[in-house]
Amino acid sequence: MRSQLFIEAHQSPERVVSHLKQHAKLYAELADQLKSRKISQLITIARGSSDHAASYLSYLSMMKLGIVATSMPMSIATLHRAQLNAKSVLAVAYSQSGQSPDLTLTLQYFAQQGATTLAFVNDTQSPLSFAADRVIDLLAGPETSVAATKSFITQLVGGLSLVSHWSQDEIFLSGLSSLSNALEYARELEWSHAADRFKSVQNMFVVSRGLGMSVASETALKLKEICGIQAEAFSSAEVKHGPMALIGHHFPVLVMATSGPELQGLLDFATHMRERGANVVLAGPPKLPNIDLPIFQTGIPEFDPIMAIQSFYPMVEALARLRGLDPDKPPHLSKVTQTH
Repeated sequence: MRSQLFIEAHQSPERVVSHLKQHAKLYAELADQLKSRKISQLITIARGSSDHAASYLSYLSMMKLGIVATSMPMSIATLHRAQLNAKSVLAVAYSQSGQSPDLTLTLQYFAQQGATTLAFVNDTQSPLSFAADRVIDLLAGPETSVAATKSFITQLVGGLSLVSHWSQDEIFLSGLSSLSNALEYARELEWSHAADRFKSVQNMFVVSRGLGMSVASETALKLKEICGIQAEAFSSAEVKHGPMALIGHHFPVLVMATSGPELQGLLDFATHMRERGANVVLAGPPKLPNIDLPIFQTGIPEFDPIMAIQSFYPMVEALARLRGLDPDKPPHLSKVTQTH
């Protein structure tokens, strides 16, 4: 019997269709509003998987819009109550449930400081939704497995759609129309065989760079929460500054080599680690040599991370089962996490 995680992850393409179709006008209007307000800085407010989706938005915003973007340490608002000049800031909160008090308090705080506030949330009747100037319903549908899948993918797509409309990038806007079809192809790519490579591991690295770090971090989190593996995400540049000392013979490393200017460096890193005897599983463009896991190519490198995580979810579900774990019920976790 299929787990809820598997079923929900497979619903992502259909959920993306609904999201983009129903919100096209909303994104266009929001982009016009942000331009008129001369937004020059973006602050993201999120935790867990949602924070990884927020990092994708931040990176895209810096690349395509030229505005400074950063993740907000929420204690600055909730505990220290620091006074910030936020009049030209867009504060974006990401949450599946919208129930965590610290996200709501931080978004309210930024509104008080003069920021424009936006929430991506899967429950438009949640406290976070009521705290935001504008709300974008993820439209992921009910998600009962503790580990987020389709809501994470719709969060990525939401950030991509916002930047596409805000920047008026014609290539991005055109690519959005075929994104759900691309996800269907990515969903059917076979990654599950890689589960055998990680069946018995206790510690591992997930390595990427650039936009790929958003899904490398999400991958590492899923390996922790549903497989019980102490997985850590690193940039291929950062890993050389200390973590490299841990990579010895048979040490497991999953490399997410997404397209773009980072690709060659990631391929070189994978080759070097294999030469050291590490247990390297390389995900990347399928036409390249020595690729273990194919990442579906849309022709737009910035879309690669979304394709990669769609293919990864069935693999991590299979890995949890191989390790004798229930993918839907990771220990000590619940669907809604409330932090203060």
